[in-house]
Amino acid sequence: MTSIASPTLWFITIGVVVALLAVDFIATRKPHEVSMREAIAWSAFYVALPLTFGLYVWNVHGGDRGLEYYTGYLVEKTLSVDNLFVFMLLLAAFAVPEVLKQRVLLYGIIGALVLRGIFIALGAVALSRFDWVFLVFGAILLLTGVKLLRDAIRGQEHEIVVAEMRVVKVMRRFMPVSDDYEGAKFTVVKDGARALTPFALVTVAVFATDVVFAVDSVPAVYGITGDPYLVFVTNAFALLGLRALYFVLEGALGALAHLSYGLAAILGFIGFKLVLHWAHLVWPSVPDVPTLVSLYVIVGILAVTITTSLVANRRARARADHGLDEDAPVGTR
Repeated sequence: MTSIASPTLWFITIGVVVALLAVDFIATRKPHEVSMREAIAWSAFYVALPLTFGLYVWNVHGGDRGLEYYTGYLVEKTLSVDNLFVFMLLLAAFAVPEVLKQRVLLYGIIGALVLRGIFIALGAVALSRFDWVFLVFGAILLLTGVKLLRDAIRGQEHEIVVAEMRVVKVMRRFMPVSDDYEGAKFTVVKDGARALTPFALVTVAVFATDVVFAVDSVPAVYGITGDPYLVFVTNAFALLGLRALYFVLEGALGALAHLSYGLAAILGFIGFKLVLHWAHLVWPSVPDVPTLVSLYVIVGILAVTITTSLVANRRARARADHGLDEDAPVGTR
């Protein structure tokens, strides 16, 4: 597939991404607790920006590429919500002060952008030379989807024990770690020796999770479009809004009780789509899945996931209320 991006467009896009990161650094230069009003304003901006850019893609490069862009962005944004859940667990496990959460998330976003840029470049080269890479990407997504589904069925509890994390054990071998946060400093002098801060540990831990997320998200969007530029820009737009979206959804993610089921279905579908695409390249009689069908399937899965989650929450509240009624004295029922 020929990319829609000229070297000039690549240069402008990367420049805009760097400029937006610089704005985020300025916005977080003074540690502070994020109000809901501030978080919603930034989230609205980071949703409006990619939606507007999609109009440019659609009008200049045609409806097919526009559809690929919007579908890819929807997939990446959905996966980023799951990423936020892991970030919340990490920040809670490391007891990150509220005023420092923004800066940790920002470093995590930068790390994710760099890693995904590398993965996207490697993926583009591999896909252009070897058709079987589509089969490998499909297998990765299918296995990830199965794991998510298995964990969801088992009701596996997500718990992070800081002392047991491999990345923490490795870092402690090289430098001592101080007990307290010192603002956004990575190191401090402790007993005459340089020591890492908990801020440094949680930042590296977030970087480590970025690697795992890249392994899932890059093949997922390559299942929608083969254009490396669209793969990069959808990843970038989905990641740039994570800092603000974290504070908007911090108390709401628990309400998405069936999120893992929905993500498992989406990854499984895209994985199957990639396998079919590989088979189509080998045997042209095998049908390929059109992008519009992919969009309908993904939107449908999300709609079902949100609806069933809301129904499950309503029933849970009803059972809780009923339980309280049963414990009340007979005369007050």
